[in-house]
Amino acid sequence: MKESMYDFSILSDEELILFYSKWISELKKRNLIRTKNIVGELGEYLAIKYYNKTAGLPKLQATPTSTRSVDAISIKGERYSIKTVTGKTTGVFYGVEDNREKLFEYVIIVVMNEDYTISKILEVTWDNFIKHKHWHSRMAAWNLTLTKRLLQDSKIIYSCNS
Repeated sequence: MKESMYDFSILSDEELILFYSKWISELKKRNLIRTKNIVGELGEYLAIKYYNKTAGLPKLQATPTSTRSVDAISIKGERYSIKTVTGKTTGVFYGVEDNREKLFEYVIIVVMNEDYTISKILEVTWDNFIKHKHWHSRMAAWNLTLTKRLLQDSKIIYSCNS
């Protein structure tokens, strides 16, 4: 894809806003996203696509958008929560108040570069999620921070450096 094909500087502010809405509509039409959470939805789509095309990885299917805490399920019934990050901290996980109920078996963390290409895909077990979760007081929920310790306790599914 030639970057010069997409010279947005020639568009007026109004045209650029309209382009954005058309782009969102096209992403939805192609089933690349289902909501307006673009970064999260693209990460989910790309993670599921990567798992499904890679030998040795579970085949995943997206869950309905209203499914609590789970974004994909494997053909064996394993539940996956998928978080996409462009920095070091994931979005929050609700409903993990007392650790009694296992909400999912794995967390997939899709780490994106500034241009929204994938840098890494990490897989974290439920036990390692519990071990590394941090309280986000403003959101009143838990999240994960990409620390060296978390990376050591994660399975690297994909890395653009490998």
